Order: sequence, then C-alpha cells, then structure tokens
Amino acid sequence: MIYLDNSATTQPDPEVLKTFQTVSTNFFANPSSIHSAGSEVEKLFNKAREQIATILKVNREEIIFTSGGTESNNLAIKGIAYEHKNRGHHIITTQIEHPAVLQVCKQLEDEGFKVTYLPVDKYGMIDMDELKQAITDETILVTIMHVNNEIGSIQPIEEIAKHLKQYPKIMFHTDHVQGYGKIPLPYHVDGLDLVSISGHKIHGLKGTGCLIKKRHVTLQPLFQGGSQEDAVRPGTENVAGIVSLAKAMRLMHENQSSYSRLNNLHQKLYQKLEKFDWTIINSSKNGAAHIFNFSIPGFKPEVLIHALGEKDIFVSTKSACSSKQNEPSHVLMACGKDLEASAAIRVSMNLDQDEHDIDQFIEALVQIVEQYENIMG
Repeated sequence: MIYLDNSATTQPDPEVLKTFQTVSTNFFANPSSIHSAGSEVEKLFNKAREQIATILKVNREEIIFTSGGTESNNLAIKGIAYEHKNRGHHIITTQIEHPAVLQVCKQLEDEGFKVTYLPVDKYGMIDMDELKQAITDETILVTIMHVNNEIGSIQPIEEIAKHLKQYPKIMFHTDHVQGYGKIPLPYHVDGLDLVSISGHKIHGLKGTGCLIKKRHVTLQPLFQGGSQEDAVRPGTENVAGIVSLAKAMRLMHENQSSYSRLNNLHQKLYQKLEKFDWTIINSSKNGAAHIFNFSIPGFKPEVLIHALGEKDIFVSTKSACSSKQNEPSHVLMACGKDLEASAAIRVSMNLDQDEHDIDQFIEALVQIVEQYENIMG
C-alpha cells in the first residue's frame, strides 16, 4: 500500500501504540483520586505535560489537553469570543481556514459577532496590509492557520504575531495542526497567544491533541463539569491518550530534520506533473513540502481516487472533514481557481515517504488518465 493521505490522518507509530496500551493497562486509575494508584497516574500525567512544555519551550501551565484540532480550535475561538465580548465583537480570519474554524466563525456571526474573512492570492497567501487594515477598535481575535491543509501555503505567523503585539486587546490564534513537527513555529514568541495541535496528524492517536494557551489569556470553557485543566477543559483526563500524545510529539520533534527529504519529493511531483498538459498545479513551490495539490480539469476526482485505490494507492480531494460533500474546494475557490476547484487532488506525505512511492503514484496516475482518454475517444 502507498498511503498519500497523511494530511487526513497518519498511521500511528508502533511506539505510540505501545505507550497507550501500557498506560491503559497499568495506569488506569483516575488521576484526581487521592489514593496511591491515582497519585501514580497523576505523576505520569504531569510528566507528559512537562515533556510537551519542554519540546515547545512554553510553560507547563500553558498546555491544555483536548481531543484534537477541532476541539482546540473551538475552545480557542469561542473561548475568546464569549469571554471578551464586552471588549469587542470583531474577529479576523481568512477565507481558506479549516471547517473547524470557518464553521465556528459562521456560528458566531449568527450570534451577533462580525467576522472579516481575509482574501488570499493564487497561492493561498494573505496580504499583511489587508490584515492591518481590517483591524478595528472592536477586534478581539485574529485566527489564521499556519499551514493550509489542502494546498500547503505557509502563513507568516511570526510576522503577524509581531504586528499584533501592539494591540493588547487582540488575541492571536493559529491552527497549527498541519505544521507541527514539519514547519517550525516559535511557540513562545510574544503576540502568539493560542496554538492548536492534533495527535493523529503526527503518527499519534485520534482523539488526542492540545491547545497552547499563554498564561495571560483567559477563555470561557465550552462546557462545565470539573476543575481539570484549570477548569478550562473539565472532564476526566484521557491519561493514556495524553502520554501517547507526548510520545508522538517527541518522536516528531526528534525526526523533524528528516522533513527536508520531502522537499525533493515535492519538487519531483512538481517537475513530473507540470509536463503534462492535462494537469494544473495548485500548490506553490515554496509551500509546505508534505502537501501537493493539483487538478485534472474534466476528470472527476472521485473516479481518479477510486481508480488509484484499486492499485492500493491512496490520495484525497480536500479536507477529510468536507471530502464527502459534493462541493468545490473552498480553498481553491478563494485562490481564484474556479475551474480547478472541482477537480483537485491532494497528495500528502509523511516523513518516511520515499521516491519509489512517488514514482509508483505518477506511473499509476498516467496509466489511469490515458485509459480514460482512450475510452472517451
């Protein structure tokens, strides 16, 4: 099997699975219990928090454990909006965010908040001047993703944070789900207040993740029910999942230098596919190396995906959260690629991908397209 849908989810690392099983079997007590078994679990839980804080170079109190990217995004955006609505009702985001951000913003609009959706250029990049012009006295939150999950565009998060430092009332959140372990981000930088991370995108387990919340940030919880996670995210902690998340984050951190290998694979895809007159490449050469997006106009992507699947090669169209909706990619539409939006294919790689995988994919792709063209005459 050649798996090229890593932006949707990754295969759990064997060490992560082993960690989860060990903790689930031997450290199953509730960490809030005052007996010795609970205390042992609490120690393990605290150690995982310390490990993640050390990796990210943030304070341990700034790690809030969640069920993944969607919850982290919801907690950050709604938490700021509800907690600070007395200071303003304006939010700034972009047109190419993940549904876990866009749908939250749409809900907040229904509740009376005003949201500015920044446009992007053909490569999915915002204009810093347009961001600056969008800021008003009512602005309380800017939420902009680091790495786009469909086309791999990388937003200038540090530059945005530097600019927003001069606005103490404005909190800055970034969806870092596609960036962690691949594209460096200075988590500790002033002006960057909230960061979402998901476990299953980094060879961890589904249902694990965290939100970095700087100490000066206050959020309204999404739900009530206990004092866990400083009462910001109440509920009995998923200790086995949290410890496995720490393991996955440490492994990705240690192997981050391997990411440069993917640049060669990304360039190979670019060079090979741009030669064909039936392809249009949507990703920039300067984007994230692990995400490559292209379109074959007139060719239904579902047909291509199933044909590749029969050859044990797996790719996708767009975000897995919206891939079953028969709508054009909102990301490509925002990039002004109307024709390409309904025919997009996303290839997303992991750190262990090699040239053989890409060669096999290209060979199979060409065969399928040629067979289709012969049938259609």
